[in-house]
Amino acid sequence: MLIKKAVIPAAGLGTRFLPITKAMAKEMLPLVDKPIIQYAVEEAITADIRDIVVITGKGKRSIEDHFDYSFELEHYLKSRGKHEHLNTIKEIADLANFVYIRQKQALGLGHAIAQAKDVVGEEPFAVFLPDDVIDCNGEEPCICQLKSVYEKFGSSVLALMEVPKEDYSRYGMVAAEKVGDNIYKITDLVEKPEKVSNSPSNLAVIGRYILTPKIFEILENTPAGAGGEVQLTDALRELLKHEPIYGVVFKGTRLDAGEKLGYLQATISLALKREDLAPELKKFLKGLKL
Repeated sequence: MLIKKAVIPAAGLGTRFLPITKAMAKEMLPLVDKPIIQYAVEEAITADIRDIVVITGKGKRSIEDHFDYSFELEHYLKSRGKHEHLNTIKEIADLANFVYIRQKQALGLGHAIAQAKDVVGEEPFAVFLPDDVIDCNGEEPCICQLKSVYEKFGSSVLALMEVPKEDYSRYGMVAAEKVGDNIYKITDLVEKPEKVSNSPSNLAVIGRYILTPKIFEILENTPAGAGGEVQLTDALRELLKHEPIYGVVFKGTRLDAGEKLGYLQATISLALKREDLAPELKKFLKGLKL
């Protein structure tokens, strides 16, 4: 089946960015001149996915407003002859078809994804964690790399990345058998292992997934795990008992916009790719006394 829908969990409280996230959705923090979440939406569109299910929570109304029409602003820009800006904001509203579902309690990533069941239905679907901004440096977009593997095997596919030992405790780590140049068949998953010796490999799951609808049935029966939350990793381990799961070590660079240092690095990295910003930004960076 074709991948026609994407789920973007965006209900988190953004505590790593307090105090700014007290009154602002973390997903709306700007990376250069676009909010973090827009990068995920644009990546989905590269794979012809135009039905976007956003899982929101309290204080997330700005996400809906961003992807909606703004008649007052459009009228203002038109009356001032600012046609370039006008076209830009109209394009944002026309990017995709959006459905917003409110997660009333912050009970974890697995619980957030489960909220999309009635909208997604009995179809495979993509999941984007917007904190993970993936710059593919001219390569095929990450979700397209996963989609190619899904089309080959017809099973769930996870984005994978090699990480250093000191970072194992930050990720879901996988045990896997290599079945292609950068393709693996997953045999087990461990959520944020506390000890290096508890990790089955150096391959971590990164925030891009293609999942079969079987995951919804499993999530409904997955008890709270680490942190008292419903962990997607736990559900994926159960899914392995019913059907195969594959992984792709994607070609590209993952920018972690979900924590302060990574957010700053992502902003600089993306700005340096902009022809209108890179020359002066390079001059500024070279002139810093570090």
